[in-house]
Amino acid sequence: MKDAPWWGLAASAAAPVVLVAGWTVAAALQPHSLDPVTTCVSALAAPASADRWVMTLAFAVAGACEIVTGLALRLAAAPGRLLLVAGGAAGLLVAANPDYPGGSLAHTLSAAAGFAALAIWPALARRRGPRVPWGLRPGTCAAVFVVLLSLLAWFLVELVAGGGQVGLAERVMGAAQAGWPLAVTASCRCRRSGGLAAARYRRWPTVLVGRLVAHAHAR
Repeated sequence: MKDAPWWGLAASAAAPVVLVAGWTVAAALQPHSLDPVTTCVSALAAPASADRWVMTLAFAVAGACEIVTGLALRLAAAPGRLLLVAGGAAGLLVAANPDYPGGSLAHTLSAAAGFAALAIWPALARRRGPRVPWGLRPGTCAAVFVVLLSLLAWFLVELVAGGGQVGLAERVMGAAQAGWPLAVTASCRCRRSGGLAAARYRRWPTVLVGRLVAHAHAR
């Protein structure tokens, strides 16, 4: 199995950074202070918000990074990779379809598809075998799936029931969904580094004997 390339690690690291920086900077640019605990992230990209391009760009860049990460995760099972790519594509659609004050069906459907895909993909990306990175092992994937699904349920309850923590729930869920691909990609890269180190360790007796023989012949 091939490991994740460096550009996959770069894309997976950029996604959560861009997303968190986007909603932080966009909130700071608003003329009136917004409570991140009660305000949804989509409101920062709505047509009525100031400098809405900041959050729109963050949605688009994070979505593109998730697509790149899905393409780079060669060790993950194909259904999981496809869902990760689909989640990134949904992020691009969210950026292209802002949430209007009266509601937007395209925005709602895109966001729902993205949230669902990014919550489910770890369960379908799992692999079995002694050399599988920890981020793709069945136990790890199952645990992360439960956590991400719980965060999604929390957000939906807050959204439907009109709770006072809908913004907080969305931000925690969004950061977790954007951050997990980075953890998986890093585990794949660590697997390669560990494999190369182990290979060098196994070869050192042969190298040492060869150098001793060469030294003896030189004398």
